[in-house]
Amino acid sequence: MDLIAIAGAIIGFAAIIGGNMLEGGQLGALLNTPAGVIVIGGTLGAVILQTPFSRLRRSVRLLKWVLLPPQLELEANIDKITDWSRTARKEGLLGLENIMDNERDAFTKKGLALLIDAAEPHSIRRVLESELEARMNSDLAAAQVFRSMAGYSPTIGIIGAVLGLIQVMGNLADPNLLGPGIATAFVATIYGVGLANLLFLPVADRLRGLIVGVSNARAMTVEGLLAIAEGDHPKSIEVRLSGFLEVC
Repeated sequence: MDLIAIAGAIIGFAAIIGGNMLEGGQLGALLNTPAGVIVIGGTLGAVILQTPFSRLRRSVRLLKWVLLPPQLELEANIDKITDWSRTARKEGLLGLENIMDNERDAFTKKGLALLIDAAEPHSIRRVLESELEARMNSDLAAAQVFRSMAGYSPTIGIIGAVLGLIQVMGNLADPNLLGPGIATAFVATIYGVGLANLLFLPVADRLRGLIVGVSNARAMTVEGLLAIAEGDHPKSIEVRLSGFLEVC
């Protein structure tokens, strides 16, 4: 679990709530059910309307990466690919069959299958890079869902504010109803802007960074498999792949 991400979220929300209390405000003043229903419900409705179901489902699956990011283990992967190259040099490409059978990552397993089948390096690159690009674009589109939510929530918050003011204007003769209407008006705006800047935008950008990191790690695997196919020396492969440590 990524404790830094949790700490960041806590600090952000604690700063808003703590600042409100330092100014003499009460925590209960920020808790407003109608405002929450308007902002959260309206934002979700707009995003569901905008987003294809497959992309929406992928965005929900990616959400766990915020707290449980994928472990790239680049140095360990470089050592593993280097060992594969030694096996290929000693036993031939067919010697990688047992390794392929024990490989858990589907993308790497496909690359090993192409390698064992003695596919040409340019064919291996074309197949794997096409899949890599498709996966990355799909994941980036899914992460964009949260950026869309960040765009909608402040506007929905303004709608909530207007609704609250309408309630206030319609009950000027009854002072007992003015308070709830004013509270809904201001709290809905806070919810909309706060969720956009403290939750939706950070989640979108964090997922984008993780997706790029995973794609770079897979690109390293592609380069390693190509180097094996080209018959490079294991030491040369290790040097070739070490450059990815600077960008992942």
